[in-house]
Amino acid sequence: MRELRSLRRKVEGLVEKEMYRQEPTETLVEERLGLGHLDQHLGYFVRRLQLIIFKDFIRELAAVKLRPAQYSVLLLIEANPGSSQAAIGRTLGIERARLARLLHDLEGREWIERRPASDGRTHALFLVADGAKALAHSKKLAARHEAHMTKLLGAKRKAELLDLLKDLG
Repeated sequence: MRELRSLRRKVEGLVEKEMYRQEPTETLVEERLGLGHLDQHLGYFVRRLQLIIFKDFIRELAAVKLRPAQYSVLLLIEANPGSSQAAIGRTLGIERARLARLLHDLEGREWIERRPASDGRTHALFLVADGAKALAHSKKLAARHEAHMTKLLGAKRKAELLDLLKDLG
């Protein structure tokens, strides 16, 4: 069991290292392919935009090693201190096991704490002082990311897209 945990940590470390690695642009040769019928699929373009957004977000927040889901969880805990894990997971659409690992990581960084909720069956989530400080710094980095997205999309198109996406869910 200990060997399995050790292997898991190594794999997670490699994944994290790869996640924050920047690709050398001068070695990339781009071949433009026609998209065919894919050009009519909304999901394809939404996914492409998500990849662009996440790559920029991860690059901007590399200094604090914070991924989009972790940042989202911290923002929700800040806005809703004492919320249950289940409520956070439902709101963000994060499955229970993945959320548990994510919260474990944030606890290990001493950014959040889980306290028994009043019902005794669930945990209430709270930011701790170091977590609040890390989140404040992360918000500044995320603002730079948002500025990049505004520059990429244009302010008007970004606002329209954001409004449309909010309407849908």
